[in-house]
Amino acid sequence: MSTFTALREQLTDAATQFAAEPGVVAEILAGIVDDVDRALREELEIFPVCHHSPASALAMVRRLHEKQPKVIYLELCEDLRPILEELRNCALPVALQAWAGEPDGFPAAWAPLSVVAPITEASAEYQAIAYALDTPGVELVLVDRSTDHVFQWSPTEPQESAEASGADEALHGDAVGIEIGDLRPRFAELEEHLLHHGKVRHWSEWWDQYVEQPLAGADYDTYRQVMVLIGSLFRRLRRTGADRDEDRERYMWTRMREHLAATGSDPAHCLYVCGAFHAASRVEQFGIASDAPYEITPRSATVWQYGLIPSSHSAIEDQFGLAAGSVSIAAATWAKGVRRGKLRPFALKGQQSAKRAPSRKAEAAPVDATPVADQLSGFLSSPPRLDRLDEAELLEWSVDIVRLARRNGYLASTADAIAIYETSILLAGMRNRARPTPYDFQDAAITCIEKDHVPGRRDVRRLCEILLGGDRIGQVGYAALPPLAQNVFDRLRPVGVDPAHRGVRRTLLDLESEPHLRPCSDLLWMLRRLLPAGAARPIMGSRALGERSIQESWDLAIGKYQRDLVQLGYEGVTVEQVLEQRLRRSVNDPDATAAGALAAVEDALVYLGSARLADELGARAVELLAAERSVDEAPAVLRRIRLLLNYFRSTGSGLPQWCRTFVTAGYAHYCTLLPTAFTDEDTGVRPVAAMLGFLFGMENLALSLGCDHTQLELAVRQSHPEAPAKVALLWATRLQLGLLTQAELRSRCDEMLANPLVVPAFPQYLSGFVQAMDPVPTVKPFIVELLSKAFGRLPDAVLLPWLPKLITTLRGQAAELIPALTREAGRTFPGERTAIESWTPPWTHTAQAPPVVAVASGGPVGELLRAHPAACDAFAALLGHQGGWQPVAAGPNRAVTALLDNYPHAATALATLLPSSGASLSARG
Repeated sequence: MSTFTALREQLTDAATQFAAEPGVVAEILAGIVDDVDRALREELEIFPVCHHSPASALAMVRRLHEKQPKVIYLELCEDLRPILEELRNCALPVALQAWAGEPDGFPAAWAPLSVVAPITEASAEYQAIAYALDTPGVELVLVDRSTDHVFQWSPTEPQESAEASGADEALHGDAVGIEIGDLRPRFAELEEHLLHHGKVRHWSEWWDQYVEQPLAGADYDTYRQVMVLIGSLFRRLRRTGADRDEDRERYMWTRMREHLAATGSDPAHCLYVCGAFHAASRVEQFGIASDAPYEITPRSATVWQYGLIPSSHSAIEDQFGLAAGSVSIAAATWAKGVRRGKLRPFALKGQQSAKRAPSRKAEAAPVDATPVADQLSGFLSSPPRLDRLDEAELLEWSVDIVRLARRNGYLASTADAIAIYETSILLAGMRNRARPTPYDFQDAAITCIEKDHVPGRRDVRRLCEILLGGDRIGQVGYAALPPLAQNVFDRLRPVGVDPAHRGVRRTLLDLESEPHLRPCSDLLWMLRRLLPAGAARPIMGSRALGERSIQESWDLAIGKYQRDLVQLGYEGVTVEQVLEQRLRRSVNDPDATAAGALAAVEDALVYLGSARLADELGARAVELLAAERSVDEAPAVLRRIRLLLNYFRSTGSGLPQWCRTFVTAGYAHYCTLLPTAFTDEDTGVRPVAAMLGFLFGMENLALSLGCDHTQLELAVRQSHPEAPAKVALLWATRLQLGLLTQAELRSRCDEMLANPLVVPAFPQYLSGFVQAMDPVPTVKPFIVELLSKAFGRLPDAVLLPWLPKLITTLRGQAAELIPALTREAGRTFPGERTAIESWTPPWTHTAQAPPVVAVASGGPVGELLRAHPAACDAFAALLGHQGGWQPVAAGPNRAVTALLDNYPHAATALATLLPSSGASLSARG
């Protein structure tokens, strides 16, 4: 007969009498009892736990003192075992982390791969780890699948591979969370039913009331049976993810059998710590007596890095979807249970802890041959044991929360403390609780203290969390940090950076009087580039190309961003190495652009001062520019290449070869894409203006390096845009190239203002002209003229509805160019208000007396110009001059003759060199 035969019959009869579908319900209930019976009959003792459960931690402490096992099998990724020793150098909570920056065998979009497993003091897994590591003769074996298998078994996304996942950007980042003992119903209807009938708001509160409190002082057999019962219930009602969990169970049982066979350990002196969900496993590999085979696939070629990062209660809650404050409440419950039970919890030597059980060599405890008794029947059939009201604790909470509320700006009084006390008891009674829980106290405090508004940054709910333990934040000790992080703290020791300090510290660097601090300054600027903005924030001083500060002031909070610093240590040994690798990786990324490569060149020069790396990155920028088929990045390319050219010209070495190649390749590239960019509707006017800025601004350098101006002229002639802004930009371009005179441009714009059908589109034309101010600076006076004519000629009925559109267009498309246009208007218009009435616009043509035609003096210059008039005619047409050639006076050129008479040395020297031409030269003079 089975130990639980009577219980199975009772549950089957109850299902037959009360269930709507007795067959299904009876099968589930009987299966749950069978799972409990099977788990308890296993030769290897199974200890079921729930993650961050104080009841599990208290039961673990009792069992370890009683059994003193020699081997502990723990459900945790097996490749995390080497870093467990470093836990003694940390202040809990911290998280074990596995990190891989370059996945091999996984989708590139998953990079970087990261897995974290948070560890708190009030957890069963930490008690097992501390006992095993500090007790001589005890072996700790991690048996869960490796972090590499976590991602191997991911169906679609790595975030779905763990039992629960989330992101707390402050500490855990976007890592996949691994937890030991996830006990939460994956059946939404069941969870909703439990919350409704339990009169609670969230799952953490239900678990605390109906599991944690009853099991906190229960005996070991009752604890095991109830936990396996709950795990089996949730397992049988789960709809998805069963295959993945069963693979993990096969993996763990296979690893345990391999270890037992290799070491010859006695299963009676071993303990298997796993989640209650896995304790109720039904796989064929279950049990050490099973001989069912299971093949463990090899790991991928991905190189994993392992370390410790700080964690916190709020980070754990966010990671695994727990209610806010639940982990802090669990920590308070753990501390209270330790005091009540007078237990000696385990803690690692050297770790900050209030109490620690003395370490002693594990002795073989006598094997308990007593058969397991049925504790479930009594636990399920009897009402919950009523816990008397702890008046002293509740009074202390009520007084302390009022005192804390006063400090945070609330108008709380002694009457509020009394009201909180009574309301807590009232709420507990309404929820069928004999003793108010922290959740009841929290609701009572909110009801009695928080009225209409929150006077400070913290509301009453947050104050209750602080009162019950607060958001405890862990810290990784210096000895447990990776070499890069230790190197950073060592190099920043001269400026007083303490690895244990988590606050913000103001640091002043006088680099002129203390030049030995310059390496610290260089490191801080690199950390500012690699870490989040709050880690190293400059208050005074800057760093740019060719620029160095003589004094700097920093707000440093590197200890607060310890997680980011630790992850830098996975990428290299020094900060310089990590920055160089990231710059190379950024320019070789499939989505890299020429603008990004130029930014990498700038960073290499500013932070590393490496001309070799800058040349390598610059050569890659040339390749990226030639391969681009879009001009959206043209503004960034223009801005960065201008900055780099100005910097290299100020150095003694001059322009490097990659800069020359970039200019010539960019000139040809943008000339080729210019006609398409003008006509493409998806290309904005700003990228086209940036292309023209590159072509006109770099033309002198490009022509000196072998480019042909004809390329640009042909590209402009082939451009036929339709968008108004691009049409105006093309007109300005043709004006710059001499393909359009200013008179013709003025005539076109006058016709546009006179056409009522075109006036609504005038803001777009104006936007194009404003964008042309960068490639064609000479167009600024004309834009001022055009705006003046528009405001002077357009009637109010047209101007007033049209003005908002003009403002929004200029603000959206050319906001950065408006200051230059304003300065040009200031130079055009009079500076005083009284001078406006007498002021005449420079573009206004007034009637003037016909000029007196002067007779040009004769001489070799006049004869040369009249012999070849084409150049003068073209220049006169470009300037809008309509006159003809002046008559040439006969006789010698008096001005030239006087010049030669006053300074005869040049003519005499020339006559000496050319004796045969001396007579004729003198005659000409």
